[in-house]
Amino acid sequence: SQKIAGFSLGGADMLRRAMGKKKPEVMMGKKVEFEEGAVKQGFTKEHADEIFEIMIPFAGYGFNKSHAAAYSVLAYRTGWLKANKPAEFMAANLTNEITSTDGLPAYIAEARRIGVPVDPPDVNRSDAIFDVVDGHIVFGFKGIKGMGDGAARTIVKEREANGPYKDFMDFLIRVIGAKEELTPEEKAEGKIAGRSPINKKAVEVLIKCGGFDNLGKNRPTLISNLDRAYAYAEKIALGSDDGQLSLFGDTDEKEYTDYVFEEVEDCSRLEKLNMEKDLIGCYVSGHPLDDYKKAYDKATVNSLTIARAAKEDKALKDAMLAANGGNAWKAKNAGKVHTAVGMVTELRTIRTKHGEGPEMAFAKLQDYNGSLDLTFFPKTWEVLKGKVQNETVYAFKGKVDSSREQPSLLVDSIEDPNVLQEKAIEEVHIQLESGFNDEKQIFNLKEYLFGASGACSVYFHIDTGTDTYIVKASNQLTAPATKEFAEDLKAIPFVKDVWFI
Repeated sequence: SQKIAGFSLGGADMLRRAMGKKKPEVMMGKKVEFEEGAVKQGFTKEHADEIFEIMIPFAGYGFNKSHAAAYSVLAYRTGWLKANKPAEFMAANLTNEITSTDGLPAYIAEARRIGVPVDPPDVNRSDAIFDVVDGHIVFGFKGIKGMGDGAARTIVKEREANGPYKDFMDFLIRVIGAKEELTPEEKAEGKIAGRSPINKKAVEVLIKCGGFDNLGKNRPTLISNLDRAYAYAEKIALGSDDGQLSLFGDTDEKEYTDYVFEEVEDCSRLEKLNMEKDLIGCYVSGHPLDDYKKAYDKATVNSLTIARAAKEDKALKDAMLAANGGNAWKAKNAGKVHTAVGMVTELRTIRTKHGEGPEMAFAKLQDYNGSLDLTFFPKTWEVLKGKVQNETVYAFKGKVDSSREQPSLLVDSIEDPNVLQEKAIEEVHIQLESGFNDEKQIFNLKEYLFGASGACSVYFHIDTGTDTYIVKASNQLTAPATKEFAEDLKAIPFVKDVWFI
């Protein structure tokens, strides 16, 4: 730019900055100035234009050859790992993002997309970081808010030394009595291991994110009993510290009676998921959208694709502006109507016109990979404000606002995700009990199905003892894809399971 077009250092740096920030429109604004300067320097306009055209691709992505070669090697190695060791590869990526609430959901979704299950924390399976156990990625303790390095290391070390934890009380007694597990660096510095770093708060965190779900007691029961159970376990684990000897030390008699839990009814699946979200930053054991997966897959925009949709919308409006001589009014309503499915969070309202006008609302729509912004203008919000609530799954229709740096969905209407889910499902599968061997035994099932109708084809899964057959029912036999229909089917004799595809 300096030598060919006579740019000053500042002018050349402006062009370089446009290239570095990948802003081709800023570069193109400099093209005329570059050509005119080059002509003054003795170059032809055609030659200057040719040189400028060589520079344009670098505003997209440009590397020198040695840099590109290094990236190629890295890309090949990571591609090989993902193809041949997918669980280990994704576990390593998750560990790299272990404290990132933005990175974790995207990597968890990607792992599941490629067929690698990601399990929630488990006191008998988790390591301090993400690990692979029997082909499943298990959430690492260090990814849980409120769980320090010392607590994570102590739980793992005690389990490795003395075997799996048998139940909740066994866990408490053992980890409360364990000494702090020091790192090699701490040992080298001469630090002396103190009492166990597992305090009551750390145990509560583990309960809420599902760390004890496989040990026989539900989360509300453990939370309700935590104060008493912790004090009881502390008395057993640290009882010998007071110098007293047990009267039963040399006998087979128990020194302490078994702790008796006050049982509490289990909470809902959504409540469990929200506990995980609060403490981990994302859903792990499931997702609020799992019951609407088909509807989500049919949606036309989500958190990953809204930026692309905004670009397409802007390109369409720009084309209409050009076609209509710059008439902004004619291009105002341009843009595709999209459908988005997700769970509403961070819903808030404001009053327009400096607090004196009608209400409008903003929210975030959480999906499997992150969230997108929602905007409800006053006329729309007046209709929907009694129908939209936080922590609830909806399907929204509207156009994408491409006028801001952060695109959002301008909501026009609301859809029932259950209806979209039913429309997206095409098949009902019915697995029969292996003991079925006579048509008379499924008379009730036949009668029920003949009385039903819907948009789905029906398939039967029949186990003969030696082989399993899938039989498609007649095209005249159709069924609805509702939860009620599935529950009614499961209650009929010789129906083992029902699922939708």
